Amino acid sequence: MTKPSLFRGSAMLRLCCLILLLSLAIVAQVPTPKSVLGFHPTDDRTIADWTQIRDYFGKLDAASPRVRVQEFGKTTLGRPMIVAFISSEENIRELGRYRDINRKLADPRTIVPNGIIDEESLYLREGKTIVSISCSIHSNEIVASQMSMNLAYEMATKTDAETAEILKNTILLLIPSSNPDGIDIVANWYRKTLGTKSEGTVPPELYHHYAGHDNNRDWFMLNLKETQAITKLYWQEWFPQFVFDVHQMGQFGPRFVIPPFHDPPNPRIPPSIVREVGLVGYKMAADLEAAGIRGVATNTTFDMWWHGGFRTAPYYHNSIGILSEAASADLMTPVTITKERLKETRPVRGLRSPLEPAINHPNPWEGGLWRPRDIAEIEMIASRSLLKLAAKHREHYLKNFLELNRATLKPLPDEPQAYVMTAGQPNTETIARFLQILMWQGIEVHQMTRELWFKHDKAVDEYHEMPLGSFIVFVNQPKKQNVLSLFERQTYPDRIGADGTPDTPYDVAGWTLPLQMGIESDVVWDTQDLEKFRDTLKPVTNINQARAVMNLRPAREAFAKVPNPLKNPARIGLYKGWAGSMDEGWTRLVLDTHQIKYDSVGDPAMRTGDLSKYDVILLPSISENGILRGLSADRYPEEFTGGMGAEGIANLKRWVENGGRLVCFDASCGTVIKEYGLPIKNILAGVNRREFYNPGSIVKLEVDLRHPLAKNTLEETPAYFTNSSAFEVTSESVAPVGRIRTVAYYANRDALMSGWMLGEKMINAKPALLEAAYGKGSVVLFAFRPQHRGQTWATFPFIFNTLER
Repeated sequence: MTKPSLFRGSAMLRLCCLILLLSLAIVAQVPTPKSVLGFHPTDDRTIADWTQIRDYFGKLDAASPRVRVQEFGKTTLGRPMIVAFISSEENIRELGRYRDINRKLADPRTIVPNGIIDEESLYLREGKTIVSISCSIHSNEIVASQMSMNLAYEMATKTDAETAEILKNTILLLIPSSNPDGIDIVANWYRKTLGTKSEGTVPPELYHHYAGHDNNRDWFMLNLKETQAITKLYWQEWFPQFVFDVHQMGQFGPRFVIPPFHDPPNPRIPPSIVREVGLVGYKMAADLEAAGIRGVATNTTFDMWWHGGFRTAPYYHNSIGILSEAASADLMTPVTITKERLKETRPVRGLRSPLEPAINHPNPWEGGLWRPRDIAEIEMIASRSLLKLAAKHREHYLKNFLELNRATLKPLPDEPQAYVMTAGQPNTETIARFLQILMWQGIEVHQMTRELWFKHDKAVDEYHEMPLGSFIVFVNQPKKQNVLSLFERQTYPDRIGADGTPDTPYDVAGWTLPLQMGIESDVVWDTQDLEKFRDTLKPVTNINQARAVMNLRPAREAFAKVPNPLKNPARIGLYKGWAGSMDEGWTRLVLDTHQIKYDSVGDPAMRTGDLSKYDVILLPSISENGILRGLSADRYPEEFTGGMGAEGIANLKRWVENGGRLVCFDASCGTVIKEYGLPIKNILAGVNRREFYNPGSIVKLEVDLRHPLAKNTLEETPAYFTNSSAFEVTSESVAPVGRIRTVAYYANRDALMSGWMLGEKMINAKPALLEAAYGKGSVVLFAFRPQHRGQTWATFPFIFNTLER
């Protein structure tokens, strides 16, 4: 055996030392977050705003070859949105190549079979697992945005074998926040209130300009600039295999909730995705347990039914969506949680008590000091756990992603062939927006250049003609699960407890998009000469092509504002109290989208202002407490407390009596009915869930088209019901109340169109929209929210009609 020479061994040693020194030199040049911010992120009572966060990531980009920061859009208020690509130096240099490989895996039709080069094997061998981690979409859940800087620094500087494997096999798309506007709102409020009674409170203004907390309810509708930008990044460019959405929750439950989730799963989520989600959660839980973290829970609270959240929308793109929820501090202020307070915590789905050991919660936390750094530590461990799994099983995840996308191209016997948006419908502007929404998510839309004969009932062998100029969406395309989930009607499983109480879904039960938007979409079960027909179709590649077919003006930009629908607009006031009503934000969004002018009217103006400048005042859906009392004086400065109070109610009443029109949405109706003495009641008030329950579903209205408020609506109009109301006129009107007219009723039968509703008979044929004369003016009462999350275009005309002189 030849022994290595001393010289050769010394040379190798010198080389290793040189590499180590170079690595240490690179690490030394990478700025720590503290060196840029002046404090360590997640320390008690510190907070970095969006400018500081961007500044740090910019310096990290400049210093580290492992990091590349890209601006990929603007927020609602114009702030830049950034993503940090983090991987090995080699991978960062070839980002475009790896993006293109993943695009191919996302659409197997683009992979050439049996070519000179085995493309599929090449892509699986050389591709990287794309992992996105997004922080603090709810900006009062602030810690993750601060933690993101620590995670990025760690990935940019660590030299251990585990980190090297992550960097080699994965590309991390780290989004420090998907709501930068809110980061600044929260940071500014927190700094302003440090050391006061308001320290640690949520800001009184919505921490997303329009949607507040509901900004995580927009991932198929895409009303918001933030969701539009991230959707483009994900589903037009990068197609991540993993999307990790990092959240916080209330203070008095477990310390951390992760997958597996609770029942039920949506049948449109591939079973392998359900399993992979659970696997990631168990890996996170095991790593957290090994690190000595207590209070980690799985299989509780959050289900896999709903479409529309940051971690749920990816399921319908064949991606693995992960949600984590850490117990909160008071923003960046520590809190002390006693064991006694934890004992008082009400049971939630899958977990009776945060103090009780269970299979899904084996090591409870028993109280104590809870700090932002505790939250950050858990989030860091969970993030690295995901990255380790994605790196270790890179080829498995790529192959599974490819096969799931390939399976979408195969027709199945119980699935329709396509959906068609019929030509000649009156609401062409709505159809244009609908097609925009589909295409923005990567769904393929085709324009029909010849008539189609199709069967719309699979049980009846009868064909109908679909006219020229219609638009068709085929089911068998890479976005199949998304197409089906958006077009078909949801049927939530009847999940009733032994005592007759419904097992409540985490969010809504039904969301069928054509119904919400009032669009006629015909299902195609079979066509004549389908292959010949396909040859005559024209792919719709941009929205202006579709708008040209419908003789509409070209869109100036993606999701451009639509024309003002009002012919004779009234002078409009929109009530904006400090009680944090998301419904007010969605109302503003609808008015702004349709270029309808209005004034925001605050509590002082409602109390003592001259309201005669307005013809119409809108009251969004706000509770009685929110309207009359507003925020608590115990925690908030006086300027933000008190609501409009009795003084505001009286001022508003005088304005109505003198000829004003007051328009009330859902929860605000009860206050007005009570304070104005209207002979109307909400028949669902105080009703037990065993008798009636509707957590969020589409219901059918029967509309009196003779009423002026019913102009441009359908005789049968879909409306959104989410723990809403149903009216009953209780007696003859007494002055100043005049005639009460019903504009729309809940359908006499078969009112449920999509979702879940128990005890439907309670609302059948009950008034859903009333107009009551009051003095010289009138009060319009919507039992539902006609602008729910900016999605319900079918009921927007009711709103617009109230705003006409």
